[in-house]
Amino acid sequence: MAVQGTATPTPTANDTGESLLDLFTVLQRSLDQLVATQGRLVATLILLTVLLLGVVVVPAALSRLRSVASARTGDWLQIMADYTPTTIRGVFLRIAQFSMVVLVVVSFLIVWGVVDIVQTVGPYLNGSDRSVLATIQTVVLVMLAFVLSDQMQRWIGRFSQAVTGFTEHQEEILLRLGQVTVFVTIGATVFAVWGIDLSGLLVGAGFLGIVVGLAARQTLGSLIAGFVLMFSRPFTIGDWVLVGDQEGIVTDITIFNTRLENFDGEFVIIPNDRVSDRAVTNRSRKGLLRLTVDIGVDYDTDVDRAMELAREAMADIEHVVDSPTPDVVPKDFGDSAVVMELRFWIDHPTPPRKWRAISAVVRGVKATFDEEDISIPFPQRTLSNRVDAADEESLEGSVEMRPDGDG
Repeated sequence: MAVQGTATPTPTANDTGESLLDLFTVLQRSLDQLVATQGRLVATLILLTVLLLGVVVVPAALSRLRSVASARTGDWLQIMADYTPTTIRGVFLRIAQFSMVVLVVVSFLIVWGVVDIVQTVGPYLNGSDRSVLATIQTVVLVMLAFVLSDQMQRWIGRFSQAVTGFTEHQEEILLRLGQVTVFVTIGATVFAVWGIDLSGLLVGAGFLGIVVGLAARQTLGSLIAGFVLMFSRPFTIGDWVLVGDQEGIVTDITIFNTRLENFDGEFVIIPNDRVSDRAVTNRSRKGLLRLTVDIGVDYDTDVDRAMELAREAMADIEHVVDSPTPDVVPKDFGDSAVVMELRFWIDHPTPPRKWRAISAVVRGVKATFDEEDISIPFPQRTLSNRVDAADEESLEGSVEMRPDGDG
C-alpha cells in the first residue's frame, strides 16, 4: 500500500531555494577571498573567534544588558518579558547558536578545501529536490508545537488560579488533552508537508483501535473513569476518603488509578473503574467531621445532670469546635448502665486529629464525672446455682408427715 506521493515544486519553493543557494555562493566566495589574502590559519582563527563570540560572549552580554536595563528602566521591561513566550525566546536563542555553529563548521570545510558547498547543496536548493524545504518546514512546525505546548501550560495555570475549585488533577488532565491535540495536529501537518497520504493509515488505525479496545477493556475503562472523576470531583489530593473497604489519604490521582496512603503507612493503588463503581465517603470535603463516643452512668444517677456535665466537659476541650455545639443523647438501657452518646465535631479532619479529640473527650468527661461522684459502672453479673426440679420434688416428699404422726 503506497502512502507517499510526489509533489511538484512551487514557485515559492524555487525562489526560496535559489535565495539560499545565492547565500551559500556569496559565503564561499568571501571565504575563498579571505584565504587568498590572509591564509588558512588566519581564516581559521577568525572563524574560531566568531564562534566564541556568537555562542558564548553575545548571549552572556545580552543577559547582562537585560538585567541592567531592567534595573534602570523600571518594571516595563519585565512586563514585556512576561508577555513574551519563554519558549519562543529559548527556541530562537538555541536556533541562533546552532546556526552559528553550523555556519562556522561549514566555513571551516570551505577554508580547508574539504567541500565545495555550492556544488553540494545546489541540487537540493535549485528546485529539483524539495526535501530541504520540507525539512525546514518540519523543523519550524515542531518548534511551533513546543511553543504552543508551553503557552498552553501557562494559560491553563492562569485559568486555574482565576477559577475557584479548579483542582490540580483537572489542570493536569486539561493540559494533557491540549498537548495531545496540538501534537496530533502538527503531526498531520508534517505528513502533509512531506506529501504522505494518511487515508490508508487511518483505516489501519481503525482496525487496530478495535483490536486494542477489545484487548484492553479494563485499561480503557479506567481511562474513561479517570475523566469522569475529573469532572465529578468526589475528592482531591489530600482528602481523607473511604473507597469501598479502603480508607486513607489521597496522595495522587492519575488518568488510570487513584493512590491512597492508609493509616498503616501503606500505599494502596485503586484502578479508577473500581473507584467509580463503589461508594466513596469523603470525610474532608465539608471541613468538619462529627465523632461519637458512648458512655454509661449508673441507674441511680440523675441522667439530666450527667448530660449537662458531659456537655460542659466537651465544650472546654481544645480539639472540639464550638459550632456545631457538642451534644449528649441518652441512647440505650444497658445491662449495667444508662448509655449516653457523646456527639462532638472537629475541624480540618484528619486521622490524628480524630484520635486526639476522642482521647481528650474521654479523659475530660471521665475527670468531670469523678469530681461530681458520678460512677461509670462496669458490667456486673450475678451467679447462682439452679436446683433441679426433680430434686426439689424429692426433697419435699421426704419431709412430709407420715399418717402415723411419727414425722
